[in-house]
Formats: sequence, C-alpha cells, structure tokens
Amino acid sequence: MKLGSVLLVVGCVLSTGSSQWLETTIPLPDSTLPLVLCYNPQSNKVYSANQGSGSVTVIDGASNSVITSIPAGRWPWALCHNTRDNKVYCADHDSGYVTVIDGTSDSVVAVISTPNAWAWALCYNPQDNKVYCAYQWSEVVRVIDGATNDVLATVPVGSYPERLCYNPQDNKVYCANANSDDVSVIDGTSNSVIATVPAGEAWALCYNEQNNKIYCAILQSDSVTVIDGATNQVLTGIHDVADPNALCYDPQNNKVYCSNSSGNTVTVIDGASDQILLTIDVGVGPGELCHNPAQNRVYVARQVYNSIAVLRDTAGAIEEDPTPHVSRITPGSTIVRGVLRIGDRGQKTGDRTELLDISGRKVMDLGPGVNDISRFAPGVYFVYPASGAGHDASRVTKVGFQR
Repeated sequence: MKLGSVLLVVGCVLSTGSSQWLETTIPLPDSTLPLVLCYNPQSNKVYSANQGSGSVTVIDGASNSVITSIPAGRWPWALCHNTRDNKVYCADHDSGYVTVIDGTSDSVVAVISTPNAWAWALCYNPQDNKVYCAYQWSEVVRVIDGATNDVLATVPVGSYPERLCYNPQDNKVYCANANSDDVSVIDGTSNSVIATVPAGEAWALCYNEQNNKIYCAILQSDSVTVIDGATNQVLTGIHDVADPNALCYDPQNNKVYCSNSSGNTVTVIDGASDQILLTIDVGVGPGELCHNPAQNRVYVARQVYNSIAVLRDTAGAIEEDPTPHVSRITPGSTIVRGVLRIGDRGQKTGDRTELLDISGRKVMDLGPGVNDISRFAPGVYFVYPASGAGHDASRVTKVGFQR
C-alpha cells in the first residue's frame, strides 16, 4: 500500500481492486501461521490463534500493533470472547482443552479439561453466559458455564462439526456439520437440538443481526446458503463464491465478508439483499475473519504470509491517490492527515467549532489554527461551526482522516 494521500469518495463506490480496501498488514513472527481471529469489544483488542507457534497473539485494535503473545496449547484452533466476564476462550485442537484468557490482563486464568480431542469451534451465548465448543471426532458440542468454567451439558450434533455461531434474537446456537451436509440448531436455554437444516457441505457460519439471518459457507458448491433465523428455513443461495471457508458480519454497514481460499479474495455481500457487492484481492490463502466495530475494520488471517490483512470500510469508500503527499478536495469533503487546520478551508478563524464522528457524537472542540487529530481513527468526520443554540448545517464540512 502506498503512503500517499487518499481521496474520500462520498457514497459507496465499489471496486474489485484491493488498494481501496486494504488498509495495512500486521506482520507476525515466522512460522506463526495465524489461523482464527476474534474481537474483544471491551478492550478493543483482536486475538489471533496461531497454529504454528501454539500461541495467541494480542493486537491493539486502534493502532494495529502487537501487544503480547500468550501460550495456548499445541494447536490453538478456535477463539471466542465472553462479553459478560471479559474472557477469551481458545480451543486446542490437539488436546481438546480450552484455555481461558483474561481480556484485561491477557493472562491465562483457567484451562478447561474435556475428555475429547479435536476441539474445533467456539461461540458465546451472552444471554445465558454459556460457551459452546464443538468436537469433530466425537460429533458433540459441549456447553461451558461462562462464570465457573464448568461443563454443563453435551449435545450430540451432525457429522464433523466445523463452526458455531449464536443468534441472540432467538437464543439459538448453530452448528455447521461438514460431513452430514447440514446445520444443527441448538436451543440456548435447554441445550438441545431443535432443528436440522439441510444446507450442503457446511463449512463456516455467521449471524446477521439486522435481518435475523444465518450465512453458511458451502465449500463444495462455491456458494453461501442463507437461513432464516426465525423459521430455520433456507431463504436463498449466493453463488460464484470460490471455495468459501470463513465468514464474518459487519453490523455497522450490514455486510457479510467471506474469505475464499482458492480465489485469494474476500467477497463482500449485502446483508439486506444478499447480493455480492464486490470482491477484494487479499493475497494467497485468506482464512478466518473478524470485525472491529470501534475502527470499522475487518481482519483477515493469512497463514502463507504470517500476517493479518486489515480491510477498511466507512460511509464512503477510501481510494488511493497516486500522487504522494498532495491532498485533493472533492465537493463537500476534505482529506487531512495528522492535523486539522481551522481558518484556511472556508472557516472563519474566530468561529467556535466542534468535531463529530460519523455517528454524530462530539469527539473534540476545535480551535482556530492547527488542531492535532492524529489520535483519531481513520474515517469520516464532520466539522460543525457552533452557533449558540445549535449548529449551522449549511456550513458543515465533511472531513476524511487518513494516517
């Protein structure tokens, strides 16, 4: 990615190129082999389970810098976050044990021993404070108490359970079963299977909270099956997705991201229409994904490169400008880097102005002259000249921040 200035395009401009969407990459040590990712919203951290090093890497969500590395078994294979107790769970494929990590201190606080190896997937139920762990060989899902770390129940599911996801609207857990070509639906209260949905060679899952839909990646048919969260019925199939192997949901923009192992790409799907919006080239072997709502970024694990790709998406697509260090201005929008100068872009130096983020929340009072905005995340912001009882909307300036 070039270090030059950027152009903020107001509205959603779709492109198949990677430069508009690839913000940065986070290098990890050689032979780390990052496999799966999860996000901790309470601490704004991203966790990467590394198959090659038997560790979990902790990444700062704001700066994309590596904080620490935590030992987590021989083959860490799955991750999930407990929002109620701020814990991160890591399932070890080799032993079947689940390592529990404190989300504040990033230290191991417990190891949950189970009688089964091949722990393969995890998800969290915040309503009942339960953690679910799928075991491939034994074809069961074990239910763990999020407070005590005790195993509460064992739920038989289909053949070769691959992934889990949770539906908070209906308090259901979904288990994708690769060999039986279906999805088991588990009731979050009773810990029992209440439905089995034929879906094909189910490989990955994610939940769309805005439309109450479950997306299931079907590896063999190069498609994604969409399931209704209320009725457990298949709604549609999204085709022409090359070897889909992981999914994640972006609630801020109502989009589903799907990594495609053979296509070396990530497909972006509209959560309302289930139409493919664009395909992003991210390099060889994209794996698991997770979304960071604080910075509105999507992280993609890349084993081949021992790195994590960071994708961005804002209210407007951000597109590279081939001319380095030269800002360009489009009608109604301005691009700035590091500092925001009040008084030379149509604002009067005597005005009292405020900086608002894209949600309309005030983040800073601005004074005349130079204002340091380097601590803020890249994205879309608004400069409002304050005028007594309110803002003068006719003089609002839209600003794009880029590091």
